[in-house]
Amino acid sequence: MRCIVKKVIIAPDSFKGSLSSILVADIVAEEVLEVFPDCTVVKMPIADGGEGSIDTIITTIGGNIYEAEVLSPDDRLISASFGIAADGTAIVEMAQSSGITKQKGLNPMTSSTYGFGQLILAALNRGARDFTLCIGGSATTDAGCGMAAALGIVFADRRGIAFTPCGGTLNEIMRIDTSGIDKRIKESKFTVMCDVDNPLHGTSGAAHVYGPQKGADSDQVHTLDEGLQHFGTILYEQFGMDYASIPGAGAAGGLGAGCIAFLEANLVNGSEAILKLCDYKKHLVGADLIITGEGRLDMQSFNGKVLSGILREAGDIPVFSICGACECDDALLREHGLSVFETSEGISVEESIAFPAKYIKIAAKKVVEVVRQGGYSALGTPTKRRIV
Repeated sequence: MRCIVKKVIIAPDSFKGSLSSILVADIVAEEVLEVFPDCTVVKMPIADGGEGSIDTIITTIGGNIYEAEVLSPDDRLISASFGIAADGTAIVEMAQSSGITKQKGLNPMTSSTYGFGQLILAALNRGARDFTLCIGGSATTDAGCGMAAALGIVFADRRGIAFTPCGGTLNEIMRIDTSGIDKRIKESKFTVMCDVDNPLHGTSGAAHVYGPQKGADSDQVHTLDEGLQHFGTILYEQFGMDYASIPGAGAAGGLGAGCIAFLEANLVNGSEAILKLCDYKKHLVGADLIITGEGRLDMQSFNGKVLSGILREAGDIPVFSICGACECDDALLREHGLSVFETSEGISVEESIAFPAKYIKIAAKKVVEVVRQGGYSALGTPTKRRIV
């Protein structure tokens, strides 16, 4: 018995290193409409807060993208983008200004978030007062001090001399003066997309967990961690709050703590924030099917990532996932009622990465064919199988 599909939500994440979520959504939508031409297709490409988040979010919910000249993590003048959504929310992506790809080489001790603060100022100048901050892909371990300095906060050393701290000089901070912060910050609301719960310092903190990815050797990791610990102590002494222990304080080299302390930001799960921005719950009404996807589907996909948010709200709506490679066993897929189609089926992963559009298209055709032939019951329960 063939199935009639009236509404499909297509909500993929990016296939990192291969295709953006926007292009993946376009490919899948084309295959759905080929078989179900009268179907309503809602394309909802998803971002995870890293590089590409602005383009994905603005494409999905509408708005405009603007350019600003800011400082790179290694103190060069670069052009960076930020978005203003149709509802006036500013989408500011750290990777645009202070991302690891925005510097020449790796500079774990000196890289700065100053440019990120400049992007916030640029959005304020455009009238934004509601901000969603995407902080994935950072090059920095300065706990957001560069950002704070750009916004008017003054850091002083033991001699009372003002300076802009970086990761290697956090332990020189003796006083923080917030009186000069841009007055518009107090008029604004900041939401930070954060998918990690690391504290500011310690073995699970920003330096130990993420410092090596940013080029820090073991001695530098130790120095950075000591600086983060000192910074947390200064915050506690001046503001009376233990920011360092807040889950997510260690995100993006401690920028999580800086956003909480200096912007009074609210840290939220990144996937939940994206789905909320995209009105995911609203679009679920009347949906017959959800097709999602990502480059690698593993245990983490079900633990706070985009897929977990999609499944949590889907209810009885069948969910199919197209992925580059699936590292989950059948029992886990059955537990979550997820049908999976791998683009690398029958070929090497390297081949699927080299020609992503071709193999995503093939996988999408298989999804649509299974649905067309009634691949889930009348009650909407997906076939609990992995298709490989």
